[in-house]
Amino acid sequence: MAIDAIGSALTTTNVTSNSALNQEDFLKLFLTELNYQDPLEPLSNRDFLAQMAQFASIEQTKQTTESVNNLVYLNSSSQSVSLLGKKVEVANGAELVTGVVSSIAFTNDGLSIDIQKADASYLRGVTLSQIQLIRN
Repeated sequence: MAIDAIGSALTTTNVTSNSALNQEDFLKLFLTELNYQDPLEPLSNRDFLAQMAQFASIEQTKQTTESVNNLVYLNSSSQSVSLLGKKVEVANGAELVTGVVSSIAFTNDGLSIDIQKADASYLRGVTLSQIQLIRN
């Protein structure tokens, strides 16, 4: 899902990677390493502890990233809700469209804002990043 902010040209996407190791994969790798290590020169306990600490650090970083992404989404949602009933200028291709925010939809693709123009027609599917100016 894309997350953007008012007037922002950049978006953040939440991508789940299938190549990331989870705890089960780590344990399988760990047991395989134990099975195939050289009995005359086994790995030291220090090496195993270092590997476990690295995995714990990676897992903590992953959880932190997910938490930050959730906070960014909540901020984006709060920004959009505060726009209801406000007059805005929206970049629609090469032109600027002025209108009042009439509705906001939370979809799987992100936020979708509908703008009612002065001629009573609607501009649908506007994103936060398209909004250039907010007026009362």
